[in-house]
Amino acid sequence: DTLKEHPEITRISIEGHTDSEGEEEYNLDLSRNRAKSVVGYLTKAGIDERRLRWKGYGESQPIESNTTAFGRSENRRVEIKILEMN
Repeated sequence: DTLKEHPEITRISIEGHTDSEGEEEYNLDLSRNRAKSVVGYLTKAGIDERRLRWKGYGESQPIESNTTAFGRSENRRVEIKILEMN
């Protein structure tokens, strides 16, 4: 709804992340798939795909420690950031 209500947001970044459980390459693929899933949802909801950029970061950018269940759950996420506004 926010992107539909604010066409002045012309470009956003959708960033997938994972915890450190599992192999690094698997986590990178998983994070990419998380980001692409959000892109798919947004385009089906009517958001122009040209406004969207995506990237998977795997386990490289944790926001919490991966040594606890809570920390790992926080690291499994998708972040959406505004890149450009007109």
